Amino acid sequence: MARVRVRQHVNPFAIQYLRPVHPPEWHQIYANIHQPLHIDIGCGRGRFLWYLAQLEPQWNFLGLEIREPLVQEANQWRDREKLTNLHYLFCNVNRSIAVIFNSLPPQMIQRVSIQFPDPWFKTRHQRRRMVQPELVDVITTALVPGGEIFIQSDVKDLAEQMRDCFSNHPALHSLQKDWLTDNPFPIFSEREKSSLDRNQPVYRTLFQKHQNKDINIKS
Repeated sequence: MARVRVRQHVNPFAIQYLRPVHPPEWHQIYANIHQPLHIDIGCGRGRFLWYLAQLEPQWNFLGLEIREPLVQEANQWRDREKLTNLHYLFCNVNRSIAVIFNSLPPQMIQRVSIQFPDPWFKTRHQRRRMVQPELVDVITTALVPGGEIFIQSDVKDLAEQMRDCFSNHPALHSLQKDWLTDNPFPIFSEREKSSLDRNQPVYRTLFQKHQNKDINIKS
């Protein structure tokens, strides 16, 4: 299959990305709708989930990506392997995540990953960064008690900003004091492979939602 060429950067405030997505009928997507769900936000070409879905058939996987050609390509890869526990959805996460999460069966979302999102280095562009307090709150509210959130980047400033956003949520706690040395998953994303091949540091953090779903202060 030919590799799709797309722009590296997409302005999430462009008018074509402001309309919320209409989620599919999930029972028509997944062969077993009752399996736990792992959502990879900003999944890019989706190969991380494509491999993981084959290694963990007891899980369902959903990749969210703002670049539509990559979503179309990823779903073609999924169909080629006839994977019934994997789907990719084109959307602007900051516009559509609440709609998507509300459409899913309750107590389904058990893992969320955000890997190497666009850093938007210029100060005037940093409001375009994906991870904002509003996004963190929607993710955390939808996550099951004990569920996990994994974030990583090769840009330290961005990794710190993401870590701070999640650390500030009262329902979450970090599972380590410092950056994680290793990726907890058996598969690396394409960007992670590229960074490691260039001997660049990768900054990773793993959060867990408190088991007490009604907690409203940090432990």
